[in-house]
Amino acid sequence: MFKRKWPFEDPKNVAILTIDKIMKREGPVLYVTHDEEDGMWQFLDGEDVIEEEARILSLKQMVDIDPSLIQLSDLPLGWIAWRDTQDSEWVRARR
Repeated sequence: MFKRKWPFEDPKNVAILTIDKIMKREGPVLYVTHDEEDGMWQFLDGEDVIEEEARILSLKQMVDIDPSLIQLSDLPLGWIAWRDTQDSEWVRARR
């Protein structure tokens, strides 16, 4: 659970996109986008997304599921981040 000062510019209750198995903690977040067009965050597993599996959560709920996402709180708009495993370092790039 997150207890320090909120590091994201977006509020805790901003809507984000993820998938069912990440929401249920059945798989790790391996791919993150911070969309330039609308500022939306997407927390995915790097596989193709099936629309029926898409879920909307709050940013705080997502950080509670995976606290390591705090490392991406400064990810600029239009950038992506990925890692090979949940324990790998995040790699960042402009989209």
